[in-house]
Formats: sequence, C-alpha cells, structure tokens
Amino acid sequence: MAAIATRERLVPLLTLAVLAGVWLAMLLLGAGNSDRALLMALYAGDEPWLALAALGFTYLGNWPTVVAVTILGSGWLLYRGKRRAALLLLIASFSGRLLVILEKAYFARLRPEENLRLAEVHYQSFPSGHAANSMIVYLGFALLAFDDPRHRRWAVAAALLLSVLIGFSRPMLGVHWPSDVVAGWSFGLFWTLLVIAVAERWAGRSLAKKDPTDRAESV
Repeated sequence: MAAIATRERLVPLLTLAVLAGVWLAMLLLGAGNSDRALLMALYAGDEPWLALAALGFTYLGNWPTVVAVTILGSGWLLYRGKRRAALLLLIASFSGRLLVILEKAYFARLRPEENLRLAEVHYQSFPSGHAANSMIVYLGFALLAFDDPRHRRWAVAAALLLSVLIGFSRPMLGVHWPSDVVAGWSFGLFWTLLVIAVAERWAGRSLAKKDPTDRAESV
C-alpha cells in the first residue's frame, strides 16, 4: 500500500517535470534551422484552402474566443452546482494567460519573417499563446466538467485534439515557429494539471480537518 501511495504521488510530479523539460528544450533549441525547415513544411501560404482552415482553427484559440469559452464554461459549471470547478477554470485561464504574456515579454523571441504571416499578431513568439490558452481552457473544462470517467475520457480526447489543431494552425499561417507551439502545449498542460492538483490537495486537507467535527456532530 505504501508503494502504491508513493507511486501515485510520484507520477504527477514526474509528468510535470517532463512537461517542464519539454518547454525548456523548445526554448533552448527552437528557432533554428530544423525549426525553420519544419515551419516551411507546415506552411499553408501556397494552399488557400489549407490557409482558410488554419484561420478557422486559429480563431478558436484567439483570446476573445478563449475568454468567452471560459466565462460560458464557468457559468455552466456554476449552474450545475460546481462552484469550486468554476472558480478553478477562471483561475487557470486568466493566470495562465498572464504567465504566457510574461514569458513572451521576457524571452522576446522573434517571430518568423513578416512576409510569411497570414494572420495578425501582437506579441512576441515564445511560447504560442494559442497553443497554451487552448490547452488550458478546453482541457481544463473537460477535466472539471465531467464526473463520469467514460465521458471525461471522451471530453479530454476532444479537448486535446482541438488544442493540437489550433496549435498546428499557427505555423501553417507562418506566425509561429513549431517549437513555440510545442512549448505552448507543454506549458498549457503543465499549468492545467498543476492548478487542478494543488486545488485537489487543498480540498483534501480541508476535508481532513473537518472530519473530527463532522464525526462529533454525527454523535
């Protein structure tokens, strides 16, 4: 039992460590020759229908869209009586966005050349805000909204697929290096899992503190 408990504690920590390692690798190794080659392989500038599809998926990762999904998702969670889950979704979404902006400003990686860009951009390149924000909001909602494990698995799979498609749309439009996108996914997944894990641990401690009182009241 002790070994199982130790393993259950180590797996989340190892997962977070791996995600942090991927993010760091993308920071140190990105925007080089291999990144450029992959960018040009994904670039949709010569395929209007692919560029149009990429614009559609990119729209789903735009900050106004993500804010709308966050507010609507939190409202739905509140309607279902999941107040803590609604608050967690709001915290994860807006704090994650702030951290992405700070990362962009601090690392100040330049985007691909302006003549490649098929969409408007506002901030620096690393990491991809679309990849990170979509991972945080769509995956966060999938994890928090569904109690049934089977429904949650399908929701998580759909959220991951959507975030992957949104992320791929960024190099297709020539506005991000592929390493920016991988770093955005890594950070978004890291932040989502960390916020939920911390909240669950805090809730568990609160329940443990209340147990003696609950037992006394029941007697």
